[in-house]
Amino acid sequence: MDVTSSSLVTQAATSAAQGPMAAQILTLRKALQLQQQGALALLQALPAPTSTPATGPQPLAREGTLGTRLNVMV
Repeated sequence: MDVTSSSLVTQAATSAAQGPMAAQILTLRKALQLQQQGALALLQALPAPTSTPATGPQPLAREGTLGTRLNVMV
């Protein structure tokens, strides 16, 4: 998905530049650009994924509190 510049927003901004909604469209355009920059910064801040090879099925827990009890409400 291309988040750089939507052609629909660009077309709307250029076609309505003479109309009364020009300021609203320009404000929308700026808001979309700010959201794009924020989303890009968040994506770049993510750590690189670590690759762990699949070693087959893992054994079930036999002791401890995690994975050994099943609470069922009827």
